[in-house]
Amino acid sequence: MKKSNGHQELFRSLPKVDELLKHPRLADLSSRVSHNVTLESARSVIDGARADIKSGNQTTVLSEDEIVARVCEEVQKCMQPSLRRVINATGIIVHTNLGRSILAEDALRAVQEASQGYSTLEYDFEQGKRGSRHDHIESLLCELTGAEAAMAVNNNAAAVMMCIACFARGKEAIVSRGQLVEIGGSFRVPDIMAESGARMIEVGTTNKTHLKDYEKATTSETGLYLKVHSSNYRVVGFTEEVSLEELVNLGAQHSIPVMEDQGSGVLIDLQKYGLPYEPTVASSVAAGADIVTFSGDKLLGGPQAGIIVGKKSAIAKLKAHPMARALRLDKMTLAALEATLMIYRDEDRAVKEIPTLHALTMTLVESRERAEDFAARLLAQLKKCNADKRCSVEVIDEVARAGGGSLPLADIPTAVVALSFSHCSADEAEKALRLEGPVPIVVRIKDNRILLDPRTLIHDDAELIVEQVCQICNQ
Repeated sequence: MKKSNGHQELFRSLPKVDELLKHPRLADLSSRVSHNVTLESARSVIDGARADIKSGNQTTVLSEDEIVARVCEEVQKCMQPSLRRVINATGIIVHTNLGRSILAEDALRAVQEASQGYSTLEYDFEQGKRGSRHDHIESLLCELTGAEAAMAVNNNAAAVMMCIACFARGKEAIVSRGQLVEIGGSFRVPDIMAESGARMIEVGTTNKTHLKDYEKATTSETGLYLKVHSSNYRVVGFTEEVSLEELVNLGAQHSIPVMEDQGSGVLIDLQKYGLPYEPTVASSVAAGADIVTFSGDKLLGGPQAGIIVGKKSAIAKLKAHPMARALRLDKMTLAALEATLMIYRDEDRAVKEIPTLHALTMTLVESRERAEDFAARLLAQLKKCNADKRCSVEVIDEVARAGGGSLPLADIPTAVVALSFSHCSADEAEKALRLEGPVPIVVRIKDNRILLDPRTLIHDDAELIVEQVCQICNQ
């Protein structure tokens, strides 16, 4: 760079785009990536330089090599996928912003096999005729939950909407006021009910709803009793709600179907692993619900899906509904879901092999061992690159979260690696970890320290974090 005497000289110093593209580095780049990408990147850099000159942020002449370097960086940014891998070091296990559950190895292999060639998606090879995509998961879901029948759509909000539309469109759907929840992303139960074409009838109060409230609200226009499990919040203290069994009995008296949205979708008893009680899908089926809906990518630990189990007559009606085709699962999701459900046939195996379950049920002892090993590796590398004086490393006790709107009262005891930097703030280090490495690293900050929870680290995550922390220390 050299100093300039004025804006006009700075503007004149900027090369024309077509001349810039003749530079050997950019000519070579255009042979490896789309010419249009290089062209648009060059235009973007020149336009950005003009804007900087006009605003006064650029007061020196940029050399051609400097501009070319910026174009190369812009091309690299353009070629980077928007949906990409990140490292989750937060200890939030089902992190909605980071893609929720991680798939088990068996599920990943199933996705690859289903996607790299033709498949039996809707083909019964034994009969040699057309089959149903529901068949791939229905028997497994019935086996694991005790339901008579099952199906799945593309997410749980879609499952809820379709079920309400199928059984209560143009009719009344009765729901407790205490269950009119927002399920994330500003999607609320009342909105979903409105889109389903049902007339929502609220009963009870925020903290207390009695069976008589449902009885008084029931009319000849009632098409559905809806129960929404508060998986992402709890009302505590002076509270009361109607049990699913009570609602099922009332539904039987009036020939009104009962639906429960379980939300998180638990297939095993989590209490035995030290987690708060969460009703299993099997318990809702056993209570007699006509329909139970839940997510595939929350506590179940599979791909995004809205799973519906229940009575055969109810599921048959849902399968025939026009929305079932619009909301159906693709072959890759079905493959991942089937593989995940097959692992659940052996609970011990499920806890070990399904990443979400493994992270949820990891003991504090195991968590601390992981944290201490991670800290030792980090300290050794910091000393090796003469950066141990710039970063203090400590293993401390903390709390992990289930995430994904699940187990809201669960404080999961965990051990984390806490980092303090002598030459930068925790906010500056967090930004560097997120933006400057080959893989974005997402962390927590507390008391001006970076917290890294090994509970949510997988594969080579720890190694990449060590490299990036050393780089920050050597800047």
